[in-house]
Amino acid sequence: MNVLEFDYDLPAERIAQRPLVERDASRMLLLDRCSGAWEDRQFANFPDLLRGNEIIVVNNVRVLPARLFGRRAGIHSEKPSRNSPTRSEFLTTTIEVLLVRQVAPDTWETLVRPGRKVPVGERIVFGEGELEALVEARSDYGVRVLRFTSKNGLHEALGRLGHIPLPPYIKREDDSADRERYQTVFARRGCAVAAPTAGLHFTPKILNRLNERGIEIAELTLEVGLGTFEPVRTEQLEEHKIHTEAYEIPETTAAALGRARRENRPVLAIGTTVVRALEDAAEKNTGRPEPVAAGKAEADIFLYPGKSFRCVNQLLTNFHLPRSTLLAMVGAFAGCENVLRAYRHAVDSGYRFYSYGDSMFIR
Repeated sequence: MNVLEFDYDLPAERIAQRPLVERDASRMLLLDRCSGAWEDRQFANFPDLLRGNEIIVVNNVRVLPARLFGRRAGIHSEKPSRNSPTRSEFLTTTIEVLLVRQVAPDTWETLVRPGRKVPVGERIVFGEGELEALVEARSDYGVRVLRFTSKNGLHEALGRLGHIPLPPYIKREDDSADRERYQTVFARRGCAVAAPTAGLHFTPKILNRLNERGIEIAELTLEVGLGTFEPVRTEQLEEHKIHTEAYEIPETTAAALGRARRENRPVLAIGTTVVRALEDAAEKNTGRPEPVAAGKAEADIFLYPGKSFRCVNQLLTNFHLPRSTLLAMVGAFAGCENVLRAYRHAVDSGYRFYSYGDSMFIR
């Protein structure tokens, strides 16, 4: 399929730059995947739209403050004085590091800017020297492998020095509110560098209403990487090399999905990250009686029109970028024409798009 088949026009003002005051105040476009019909709803009504026998699966991953600002070792961090370098020269000493993928306990694949200033063997210092990194290697697309050292551990240092890695279409710097709002209320495990954004709409009140209805909620952990924003660089979608993401399915979730299949109950995925984990696990478990197996794995599945879905029956998702693998996944699930018509309606009706935007419920 040509990637242009997943294109649509989106005015810049439709891209949400900040979250709403209340998480569950977002709008929700309800889409029937069979007929293509849609209805304008509010996410606050989400529990009332369910039959009551669904199993809801959420991604409980936590987002790291994965964006760091440092300097090359030997370059001081104080502001310029009359006898020191000019302010423009001072600014160019700042090195921005974005953690992308963990490859060992203290070693990460990263994106570094400006990359020309950090060759292999270079050391980068963060803060007042409490965190350092050694550039050990470089690979495709400017990715560099950094090994971090810190007196109190990398995660403690990130908590003090790191910034929330807001997506590139949010045209502002992160602030203190993003530490809470770019995190789901059920986030508790793992090391993601992007949020599973469909889960951002949930509140304790919504979860309580689901529990009151007796709707089963299960969890998994998929460590969302920056590959989720990676553009399709090929003309034909099928030729795109999909990124991989680590995930873990607990025994309790695998057992719950097995019960749901035996009882013919629908599986409702909260977000494309959950779809990816469940469908990858289901594909790897083909030929066995249970839909998925518990344990850790790397998701390398690429879902686009023509691919089958083995596990997921319903989907709550946010709106996705044009020509993206995530939009292709949603198109595969609900039909490209259905989805793009619904997107055009959402644009015309003033829906808010992307990470901090509104939602779509496909059933």
